Amino acid sequence: MEEVIETTQETAQEATEDVNTLFQYVQENIPSMIGFGFQVILAIIFFFIGRLVINWIRKLSRAMLERSTADKGVEQFVDSLLKFGLNAILLFSIATKFGVDTASVAAIIASAGVAIGLALQGSLSNFAGGVLILLLKPFVIGDYIIEDNHGNEGTVQEIQMFCTKLLTMDNRSVVIPNGMLTNNSLTNVTQMEERRLEVKVCISYESDLRKAKEVLWGLMERESRIIKEKERIIFVSELGADGVEIGMRGWVKTGEYWPVKWQMLEDIKLTFDEEEIVIPYHQIEVQMK
Repeated sequence: MEEVIETTQETAQEATEDVNTLFQYVQENIPSMIGFGFQVILAIIFFFIGRLVINWIRKLSRAMLERSTADKGVEQFVDSLLKFGLNAILLFSIATKFGVDTASVAAIIASAGVAIGLALQGSLSNFAGGVLILLLKPFVIGDYIIEDNHGNEGTVQEIQMFCTKLLTMDNRSVVIPNGMLTNNSLTNVTQMEERRLEVKVCISYESDLRKAKEVLWGLMERESRIIKEKERIIFVSELGADGVEIGMRGWVKTGEYWPVKWQMLEDIKLTFDEEEIVIPYHQIEVQMK
């Protein structure tokens, strides 16, 4: 019984000593803890003020670019670059406020730069691709492009630091790395104001060729969206196995290309039916003896 009492007393004494030690440590370090708390509060305040300043700088930059002759792609790219760079500077400044040695941070960044560069070769390539897109301008915001390597196509919505966003005809968003757009061929469908329209139709060998050409020429004359001042031509393009292929060429505004082509194809079918000009199709004749 006496041993149990002694053990309990020893345990209580040790606990009391630990509490006293902790209390003494807290008392000795209260000034530094208060100072650290103030640093944390100041860092939080500095962070939110820095965010407000960054948003103000971005807003000012966008306003200046909108007033200038820069296109929308340059505006988006510069805004993305400012957002990334200014936030990095803000975090670096906050870190120095906590007593982090600037020289040490710079040395760490320099030593890590090589490793990061090797690990992010693709991202750096995409960044360089974004710069080249803005300098060379193979396309701008609003252009309809076709990426020839993978067949992605759509209207350019955004040109960012590392990627370009397209909007397809069926309202799907496609994100393409800038490096892919600069390292592969692409087709800019809407860069030129005018586009050549070409429509081909096949008629049977029994149909009147001259009459068919006159009908096609009349359809071109009646279509007001076909530019009359530019070259228009009707020609025989091929003597095929099923019939005679006739081609017609003219020029239209780029934005009107597909509506005019669809309308011409419909008018050709309806007019050929009225004029009894036969459009042949593949068929098999079976003779039984």
